[in-house]
Amino acid sequence: MSGGYGDGVGKGGGGGGSIRDAGGAFGKMEAAREDEYFYKKVVISVHLYFVKEIQKQQLEELKAHLQQEIEHHEKQLENHKAVLERHRQRVKEIEAAQEKHE
Repeated sequence: MSGGYGDGVGKGGGGGGSIRDAGGAFGKMEAAREDEYFYKKVVISVHLYFVKEIQKQQLEELKAHLQQEIEHHEKQLENHKAVLERHRQRVKEIEAAQEKHE
């Protein structure tokens, strides 16, 4: 069973550093640690990618919701302005009627 990670120089598993060059149990253990390190690095990278994608989607949804809120409040503002104008006009009519009766 030669040629595996950590088997040592000349046996197909060396060339990765002094511990791996020596081969044996320490070489295999070091090779396993390296594999685990790079596996975790890939897993973390993939996780961060998905987190960023989720955040991007959430920000887009928040932006759309806020845009709807803006439109809603702009419509309310227009309605309130129209009501204010009607009330002002009614006050003018009352004042005109009062002046007429004096």
